[in-house]
Amino acid sequence: MHETLPLLQETDFPKLTRARLDTLQVNLGYLCNQQCVHCHVNAGPNRREIMTQDTVQQVLAVLDSLSIETLDLTGGAPELNPHFRMLVVEARRLGVTVIDRCNLTVLEEPAQEDLAGFLARNQVEIVSSLPCYSQKNVDTQRGKGVFEKSIRGLQALNRLGYGQLDNPLKLSLVFNPMGPDLPPAQDGLSHDYKQHLWDDYQVVFNQLYTLVNMPIQRFGSLLISKGTFKDYMQLLKTSYEADNLSAVMCRSLISVDWQGYLYDCDFNQMLALPLISNQYKKPHLSDLVHMKLAGSDIVVADHCYGCTAGQGSSCGGALL
Repeated sequence: MHETLPLLQETDFPKLTRARLDTLQVNLGYLCNQQCVHCHVNAGPNRREIMTQDTVQQVLAVLDSLSIETLDLTGGAPELNPHFRMLVVEARRLGVTVIDRCNLTVLEEPAQEDLAGFLARNQVEIVSSLPCYSQKNVDTQRGKGVFEKSIRGLQALNRLGYGQLDNPLKLSLVFNPMGPDLPPAQDGLSHDYKQHLWDDYQVVFNQLYTLVNMPIQRFGSLLISKGTFKDYMQLLKTSYEADNLSAVMCRSLISVDWQGYLYDCDFNQMLALPLISNQYKKPHLSDLVHMKLAGSDIVVADHCYGCTAGQGSSCGGALL
């Protein structure tokens, strides 16, 4: 796989500083039951990096000590971590909002048949990738049979109350383009998704998030292989919107890798660009309670244009 960091480090991206920390985004490991073309984590069935129980306990200690509002669980497939359920239960006991970045197909994995019910009982917010409402497009990007499994997963979640207007169980979907393009306007695409998924499958959800494909890891390597990396970067830079800077996720979020090390965002984690700290060479969860974050510099590189291009992009969808 081609390395993208050397092509991104020299940058003219504007300086960014941190605001108040309200979200801890924790990568529970790179093991996944899928292997998607666009995956910026390079996750897959053969990855063996998994967060240990000791590190999970450190996550809980930080949530408690810093009164963090939201725990955003990602991977890989975070549910495949053997400590996932314990972490969810204990975080909810602390009153923390828990988000599960669920790929939907994991709901049909062996020993996960009761997963949907577990998430519902613990009032976990679900954010699920469904890059199109077309079976052909989804299976091309994510693998044969993924679309049908995803629809069955959404229907199962709907039966539990997820996505229903009169139910607090929140279900969001995520769209990302098939190739080196910016996503269309989020509101219009959300309307199309809701109409197609209801008409064809009687599936409902709360909202759609549109994400920009980041020029790193598997997707970035693919761009290099096709000779389109520079063109894609040019698209991101010419589409830059300064108004997005105030809302980028790195200003209020810390990303934690499977070993407990800290980064400004999930993308910096994948590029091995750790959080800046005057005290700690490579900051870790065990250091976080002692760190002064507000006003500190955020590590930036050219991939940051992906979060600020067009309508903007974050783990919570469009920024504008």
